[in-house]
Amino acid sequence: MPLFFRKRKPSEEARKRLEYQMCLAKEAGADDILDISKCELSEIPFGAFATCKVLQKKVLIVHTNHLTSLLPKSCSLLSLATIKVLDLHNNQLTTLPEDIGQLAALQVLNVERNQLTYLPRSIGNLIQLQTLNVKDNKLKELPDTVGELRSLRTLDISENEIQRLPQMLAHVRTLETLSLDASSMIHPPPEVCGAGTTAIQQFLCKESGLDYYPPSQYLLPVLERDGAENPRDNPDGPTDRLSREEVEWQNRFSDYEKRKEQKMLEKLEFERRLDLGQREHAQLLQQSSCQKDEILQTVKEEQSRLEQGLNERQRYLDAERQRLQEQLKQTEQNIANRIQKLLQENQRQKKSAEILKSLENERIRMEQLMSITQEEAENLRQREIASAMQQMLTESCKNRLIQMAYESQRQSLVQQACSSMAEMDERFQQVLSWQQMDQNKAISQILQESAMQKAAFEALQVQKDLMHRQIRNQEMVSEQRWALSSLLQQLLKEKKQREEELREILTELEAKSETKRENYWLIQYQRLLNQKPLSLKLQEEGMERQLVALLVELSAEHYLPIFAHHRISLDMLSHMSPRDLAKMGVSEAGLQHKILRRVQELLAVARIHPELRLPKGEVLGALESPALPQEPPEPVRPSAPPAELEPQASECVVCLEREAQMVFLPCGHVCCCQQCCLPLRTCPLCRQEIAQSLRIYHSS
Repeated sequence: MPLFFRKRKPSEEARKRLEYQMCLAKEAGADDILDISKCELSEIPFGAFATCKVLQKKVLIVHTNHLTSLLPKSCSLLSLATIKVLDLHNNQLTTLPEDIGQLAALQVLNVERNQLTYLPRSIGNLIQLQTLNVKDNKLKELPDTVGELRSLRTLDISENEIQRLPQMLAHVRTLETLSLDASSMIHPPPEVCGAGTTAIQQFLCKESGLDYYPPSQYLLPVLERDGAENPRDNPDGPTDRLSREEVEWQNRFSDYEKRKEQKMLEKLEFERRLDLGQREHAQLLQQSSCQKDEILQTVKEEQSRLEQGLNERQRYLDAERQRLQEQLKQTEQNIANRIQKLLQENQRQKKSAEILKSLENERIRMEQLMSITQEEAENLRQREIASAMQQMLTESCKNRLIQMAYESQRQSLVQQACSSMAEMDERFQQVLSWQQMDQNKAISQILQESAMQKAAFEALQVQKDLMHRQIRNQEMVSEQRWALSSLLQQLLKEKKQREEELREILTELEAKSETKRENYWLIQYQRLLNQKPLSLKLQEEGMERQLVALLVELSAEHYLPIFAHHRISLDMLSHMSPRDLAKMGVSEAGLQHKILRRVQELLAVARIHPELRLPKGEVLGALESPALPQEPPEPVRPSAPPAELEPQASECVVCLEREAQMVFLPCGHVCCCQQCCLPLRTCPLCRQEIAQSLRIYHSS
């Protein structure tokens, strides 16, 4: 089979594809890729080497051909000096050139599914090689020079006859992925090979007397460097302790710089891979369109072939039908001729009877004329009658046999014609069914190919969107983290400031106090909290009296500061919705509808009786919260207040049943009981975060 492929000339389609790819590679806007795969080549043409050398191509793809040698006659590997990716998989190569180490820029070498029996020792000169794929060949060992591939990251030697790894492979510190047949290995043992690349490298380093370090400490992205060598493998420092510590600190600092540079290079590598993925996607789309055109062309050729075969079959059936018709006509004509002969024979028999009668008359007349004895006449007559009867019986038997043979032959011909017609109809129906099945199969294949292309495009688009979304999310998260950190620092500063102010106030009050009671400090603290800011008092004084009375009536007086801050009036409430109230901070849905309904009722009454509407300046007199204590008219002294001035009890704003017992810090509001305080995380009045809650105890 290989000899057959070697001697076979490329087909017309493969030749056209080669010419198209060569012309495409020479265009002004062409990229760095030369793709001459699937062109049925037995050797790489000289023009491909010249194109790579002149146009400085970086990727050469020659897979799925019939190559038995990489270099044709009068060609040099120096023409491929700029090549970084060389794809030769699925060919019939038995050897690689001995001077393949001249490809100093090569980073990816793929010779999967070939007939290689060994690798040249010069392969160790490929210092920038990152990926080496020799899967599915006939290799029995790897050369020791593989250990000189200081940039190698991926090595695939599976589906070969290799049972031992070279000891020099331990010096390849950048190796991340090693694929092999673990069950057939002898050195390292199968259990070590089955544990993965790390276990294999640790085993080889231990055998060689080297310390194992992960590839992340040595790996450098060689795609962006300019031929720089990897760092040395030996991490051992000098014997002096101080010098060793200094070298260790220098190594740590250099590692930090390397990781920082590596992050930047990884970002550039990610962008490059994304661009490469887009190019590969465009190439896949182009290949799929070409394959689709090839499939359509094949379907058209198959359709034309089937139509031609069907036409030929139809012509054959028409000729066969015409032949049978002519044969049937000839048979009917023969039957008619035989019937005519039978009729003529009957007429002849009738004539013979008349002749016999005339002869009998003649005999009688002759008997009368001649004197013949009676015995002779009787004997003569008997002989004549017997011979005539015998002749007549013989002719009648012949006629009956001829008629029976004619009837049987005619019946057999009719049956044969009917059976042949039925058989031809059955074959014609079978040919039509085969044609329909081929058409359905081709259509389903085309639909499946389109569905697979669509699914691949959607998967690639989803992957691309996911990458962009992850990048945007990381940027947003970093910005949010920075904002939260600055906000946290500001809050901590404010917290320290408030703690210092509170500590000064407590120190001053302790210095002035003479007597201490059980709840004196809580009463003083609550009096401080009950004092509203001057700006809020002025805003509440500017509210409409009817709106204030409405909120007091609906037990929503704790929302007065919110309505005063937003300067809400009855006219403004008449044009608002429950959603607007929720945005302001009125969270109870039932209370929202009650406020809006009462506002509509008040406005309706005001339209009927305009004199009932009060001016804005009038404020409800008894507006103070029942939870606020009645301060004495005389100035407050540092000593404890008298026992009769106890603060009035206020009810919980959540359950509206129990007494408010908890103080929320840092806002200082006393508005909840102990049971309703447990699930709360924000203050019901000001919506501020609750840092701490304290319970108030009243003395008897």
